[in-house]
Amino acid sequence: MCKHSGVVVGRKGAYRGIHYSEEPFFVIDTAFYVEPLEELDPRWIYYSLSTYDINGIDSGSAIPSTSREAFYRLPVKVPTLNEQHAIAHILGALDDKIELNRRTNETLEAMARAIFKSWFVDFDPVRAKAAGRDPALPAAIAALFPDSFEDSKLGPIPVGWHSGPLDIEFNVTMGQSPPGTTYNEISEGMPFYQGRADFSFRFPKRRVYCTEPTRFAKKGDVLVSVRAPVGDINMAAEACAIGRGVAAVRHKSGSSSYTYQFMRFLAHVFDVFEAEGTVFGSIGKKDFQSIMAIIPPAPVIDAYEELAGSIDSRIEGIERESRTLTALRDTLLPKLVSGEIRVN
Repeated sequence: MCKHSGVVVGRKGAYRGIHYSEEPFFVIDTAFYVEPLEELDPRWIYYSLSTYDINGIDSGSAIPSTSREAFYRLPVKVPTLNEQHAIAHILGALDDKIELNRRTNETLEAMARAIFKSWFVDFDPVRAKAAGRDPALPAAIAALFPDSFEDSKLGPIPVGWHSGPLDIEFNVTMGQSPPGTTYNEISEGMPFYQGRADFSFRFPKRRVYCTEPTRFAKKGDVLVSVRAPVGDINMAAEACAIGRGVAAVRHKSGSSSYTYQFMRFLAHVFDVFEAEGTVFGSIGKKDFQSIMAIIPPAPVIDAYEELAGSIDSRIEGIERESRTLTALRDTLLPKLVSGEIRVN
């Protein structure tokens, strides 16, 4: 057990890598932890070791692993303790802000999801009015909801709402993959997304570009993974190209926040297509468009879009800031650790 903050080194298989813990911790046999032999800043140790390709150090066993002996042979340039503190403070402040942004965005995401679930899945405002209770919404929004239900092919739905195939309400563009010779990782052409490998929190990360794209998504389109696995969701932060593993979806009103949450709540439907694949799960355009869905009146969708749109704008701004901070940290880290940039 490490009785203080410290560095954990994952040494086997998928667990390999460098991790930092602020709290005391135990490690299991797929890892070891770094115990300084002299007075060193634990967080500086973490950043210093992060500059090494730990996964490239392989003991040659059947399961990729990093031996203690190979780890001990890594050369480490140790600055003065004061300089260690300064380096750890600079990089740590960036990481702390990135982590705070992540937690903030998770909270904002949960808020937008909770409102969608309340209105369009649980029908809370309708149930409240049906029971003679205050739906706890501004009067103008509460007036958009009826006070009773009617039967539909999808079960009871609010009076005046409808059910029907997804293509009544949404435009779906299935991706297409150009020849591999048109792909690159040097920013030539359009950002090109093909599925889970490109997806991150809310927005995909630029990884591959395409010089001859054939299918496109607009900023705000919801990107849905349609091939192994089916149903992963992201949102396009910019105009981009999409490969055959991705579909771009948008409500015909242009309501991107509503579309995003709607697709997330189709997870149980996408799971069916994932499970039914003969080798890999997939969903075609006709299957996608024929998914049965509840269709609310346009004013209710507009009201949700106004609320959730402001939340999503904050999420996007925070995510952009985090990516800028991450790029700054990744640029500074090797320069500070190597001494190329010195700090007092």
